[in-house]
Amino acid sequence: MSESSSTPWPTSRSRLNDEENTSDLTEGFDLAFDGAEDILRAWRRGMRPDPDLTVSEWADTHRKLSSRASAEPGQYRTARTPYLRAIMDALSPNNPAQRISFMKAAQVGATEAGNNWIGFVIHHAPGPMLAVLPTVEMAKRTSRGRIDPLIEDSPALKERVQPARSRDAGNSMLSKEFPGGILVLTGANSATGLRSMPARYVFLDEVDAYPASADEEGDPVSLAEARTTTFAHRRKVFMVSTPTIRGLSRIEREFDASDQRRYFVPCPHCDHMQWLQFERLRWDKGQPETAAYACEGCDASISEHHKTDMLARGEWRATATSADPNAIGFHLSALYSPIGWKTWEQIARDWLAAQGSDEMLRAARNTLLGETWVESGDAPEWQRLADRREAYAAQIPLGGLFLTAGADVQKDRIEVDVWAWGRGLESWLVDHIVIPGGPGDPACWQALTDLLGQTWVHENGAVMPLAKLAIDTGYEAAAVYAWARLQGIAQVAPVKGLEGFNRATPVSGPTFVDATVNGRKLKRGARLWTVATATFKAETYRYLRLERPSDEDRTLGVPNPAGMIHLPDWADSEWLKQLVAEQLVTIRDRRGYARQEWQKMRERNEALDTRVYARAAAWILGADRFDERMWRQLEKQAGVETKISDQTDLPEKVAEPQAGRIAAPRRRGWKISTPKYME
Repeated sequence: MSESSSTPWPTSRSRLNDEENTSDLTEGFDLAFDGAEDILRAWRRGMRPDPDLTVSEWADTHRKLSSRASAEPGQYRTARTPYLRAIMDALSPNNPAQRISFMKAAQVGATEAGNNWIGFVIHHAPGPMLAVLPTVEMAKRTSRGRIDPLIEDSPALKERVQPARSRDAGNSMLSKEFPGGILVLTGANSATGLRSMPARYVFLDEVDAYPASADEEGDPVSLAEARTTTFAHRRKVFMVSTPTIRGLSRIEREFDASDQRRYFVPCPHCDHMQWLQFERLRWDKGQPETAAYACEGCDASISEHHKTDMLARGEWRATATSADPNAIGFHLSALYSPIGWKTWEQIARDWLAAQGSDEMLRAARNTLLGETWVESGDAPEWQRLADRREAYAAQIPLGGLFLTAGADVQKDRIEVDVWAWGRGLESWLVDHIVIPGGPGDPACWQALTDLLGQTWVHENGAVMPLAKLAIDTGYEAAAVYAWARLQGIAQVAPVKGLEGFNRATPVSGPTFVDATVNGRKLKRGARLWTVATATFKAETYRYLRLERPSDEDRTLGVPNPAGMIHLPDWADSEWLKQLVAEQLVTIRDRRGYARQEWQKMRERNEALDTRVYARAAAWILGADRFDERMWRQLEKQAGVETKISDQTDLPEKVAEPQAGRIAAPRRRGWKISTPKYME
């Protein structure tokens, strides 16, 4: 029973012989001792049941928003975001739903709804609760930035969760004990945290950012849900996320399997009920400030100032039949964002700003519309690529500013492709090298070592070495580790490709792995980088489809689009076919869930693999995060340094190639971390 939520016993009516309140309860008891009145008063309060509140009613009564975690501190008001009321109330114990999914745009209040549920559980429905964030580090930030203020600023919670500084409080960063239950926060990347305890309640936040597997022990969502098995019909699982890629999105899969509820709002002109769709947001060309919504009933223009009343009169309606009667799903776009948050004008501006960039369009579709991005995995025709081949004026064209290489180890050879990179990740194929012999031939490894010291000539006359070579460890990993150890970590990066998309961190690591050198096993002897190959393959095909500016546009100074890939006239048909040898296909498992994977359309695909590894090498160097100062430094090196003369009387250190070295001086605030080789 809850003491703080019950009506206090009136102090003016505290006489122990008050017949109206105590005659039938105290008869036969000797209450003539000090403190008897206090004991009886506490007993009466304990006998009074907690009020029967839903989660939204609890939030409106007890939730206080902190200035540390909210732009609108003070008493929480569900009326500010009326669409969250039904979602929160579905989390109440008296609602039959057991599995609730919420696919939504960014910043519509979903996480606060989940925090309200946490507060409600602590106060009114105690039990074991598990909150899962994408990583353990994010769980720690959430604990400090959201959960601690939630408890500290809501008196009903503060009296139930002891301060972390008190002895035996049961309150740590990732664990909050309270009477009758415990809240544990963990990351989806921690299998130990996901299977640490049984849980009646599970809150899965941003599930589309979860890794494919938790410490290689399985799907994090499945591991977390397995904790609720013993609670049967009393369990609640709440999944929230902004969606990502069609076929890979966990939250889309859950929403599609649910009753697919949409928030229907009335037109202020004709009262027609409709759910807001981006296609009906209209504005004059080039004037996003004129954005207004066109009613699908009367086609009248709805100004944004009507939104508050529309949201207040809205209602959730199911648009499908759920395969599981206990599973319900909600979808919401940023069009519903309350006045003062994301305006229709801002949505229009963001959409216009995203045009011309697949990456920005993907982000806009995910964060504004709350919809998945459809990844195009159709390979360009190799004949079209052959027609676009170019004759370079030098080994490295003018825009190339540094070199990386990707090496693919095969049974009888090592294939290496060298790529030049410029601003906007525009790239040029510079060299294709096949080293015969394979990993069992010492001469093969010596030839690869020699390649690290080779230089290529820039169109301006500068000479460039390889900044980084990424080598695949999928075949004969022990031999690759041994060779990479000899070369050091500055210029060589062993990589391991993993299937699946990872837009946030397509390359992760390095991690230390065991290596066998000269028959001796070295613990943590090699540094290995992990590459989400699907991400870079999709990027490569997207860049290959970019069209070059016309001759007329070039005359006007129109630059090449960012990411454009240039291929030399010496690239033969076999190499081009290897570059487009795979296609992204959608596979459905036995349960009907879809996933996307890359499949070969022909046996050989080394050109695509080496491109992916060279791209990963550029990522490891930090090219995706270079600032303007770094690009200018690289341009200065390529434009000023000249080809080294063959004269023998020049000082030895002058003959060392300079261009292409990422050697910007360290300054206060400098963010790029460069290997020692580059300094």
